[in-house]
Amino acid sequence: MQEQTQQILSFLRQIQLPFELKCFSNKKTFLPGLKLQQGVLQIDLASLLYPGDILHEAGHVAVCEPKERHLLSDNVYQSGRNKDWMHGEEMAAIAWSVAAAKHIGLPLEVVFHPNGYKGQSAHWVEVFSNSAGFGYPLLGVWDMLDPERGFPHMRCWIREVSWV
Repeated sequence: MQEQTQQILSFLRQIQLPFELKCFSNKKTFLPGLKLQQGVLQIDLASLLYPGDILHEAGHVAVCEPKERHLLSDNVYQSGRNKDWMHGEEMAAIAWSVAAAKHIGLPLEVVFHPNGYKGQSAHWVEVFSNSAGFGYPLLGVWDMLDPERGFPHMRCWIREVSWV
């Protein structure tokens, strides 16, 4: 687990996704060991249970509407953002985390760990392993996918295209 976490943190540094290591005084967070604060992913390594959760939350930062990214705090769905795009961004964040895991060389079971995704982890591993899935069309619309190779190959890792 520690090696996977270090690989993920190295990847986040490489793509310049804003994160910081912190010790949370209040250990209760939406996902153990992870919190969003004004568009920055905060990570408490002592409380973190699943390294793949880092990729999922980083995916929210990466695919967020650029003009609203600074509004990401605490629970993504209670951040005071434009709610119209939230469900699409959730699907895109999952697809982003799959692309990131594959890029890093991690098995999809790291992202879709058995204690996440409402008991459907094995199903989503199978779906995304068979070149199917969801969310990646939005990555294409937002010009994040490599247009020649398609999903899961990315042209850029942090969304630059705005719809607002």
